[in-house]
Amino acid sequence: MRPVTFVKWGGSLITDKTGRFSVRTDVLERLADELARYHAAPPNAPIVLGHGSGSFGHVAAREAGFDPGAPLPDPAPALSQIQKAVDTLHRHVVHALRNAGLPVFSWAPSSAFVTTRGTPERSSSDPVHHALSAGALPVTYGDVTLDTKHGLSICSTETVFRTLIDALQQQGPPVARVLWCGNTDGVYDANGHTLPDLTAEQARTMIGDVHDPDGTDVTGGMALRLRTASALAEQGIDSLLLNGTVPNRFAAALRNDPDAHRTHIAAG
Repeated sequence: MRPVTFVKWGGSLITDKTGRFSVRTDVLERLADELARYHAAPPNAPIVLGHGSGSFGHVAAREAGFDPGAPLPDPAPALSQIQKAVDTLHRHVVHALRNAGLPVFSWAPSSAFVTTRGTPERSSSDPVHHALSAGALPVTYGDVTLDTKHGLSICSTETVFRTLIDALQQQGPPVARVLWCGNTDGVYDANGHTLPDLTAEQARTMIGDVHDPDGTDVTGGMALRLRTASALAEQGIDSLLLNGTVPNRFAAALRNDPDAHRTHIAAG
C-alpha cells in the first residue's frame, strides 16, 4: 500500500460556526466530489478523512456545560447530548461522500477511545488499518469520549489523527502527509499574507499569535492545528494548510500540484 494521506475538513469549513447546527451543504458536496475524482484516478494515495464538529459538537458541548479541564458532576446527559450532535453532522458528511460514490467506512472515536484528561489511553484503531487494506475510505471526526478523570472529554480531530497516525506508523502503512482544509489560505503573517513555508519550530512560535476561532469552539482552532502539525513534522510527516472554500484547491493539494495559497509545514 502506498503511504497514507490524512485529510481534515475543518468545522469552520463544512459548517457555519457562528450559527447553531448549520451545515454548508454546497461546500460539503463539492469537497466530496473533488475527493471522489481523485479516488477514481489511480495511482492515488489511500486516504483517512476526518472532519471537525463545527456548529454541532462545539455548540452542544457549550450548551451541556462542558468546560475543558473541569469534571462534570453528572456527565451522562452531556455525553448523550454531545454525541447526538456530532453524529448528526457526521451523517451529513457520510451521506455526501457516499452520494459521490466513495466507499466510506465510518469510525467513531466515542466507541473506540477512553481518555484521561482528554488524552486517549485505551483505543482500538485496528478497524481503520483493516479498512485501508480493504480499499475503503475511513472517515472519522472530533467526538465526545468517556474520560477516566473528568467523566467526559472532547477528543478533537487533531487528537484522533495523532492517535491513529502513531498506530499506523507502528503497524503500517506509513503516513506521508496531512492536508488541513479550513477557510483561510494557510497561516498568515502580521500583514495578512500567507506564509508559504514553516519549519516545526516556526509553527510552534506562532501558536500564541493566531486569533481565536470564529464562533463557538472548545478545542483550540488554528492554535491546536499548528501544535499538531509541528509535532507531526518532527515525526517526519508533512502538513499543508489550505483554503477548502476555494473550488479545486483541495483537489490540487491531493494531486500535489503547486499552489502559492497555502502553508507547508515541512517534515524534519
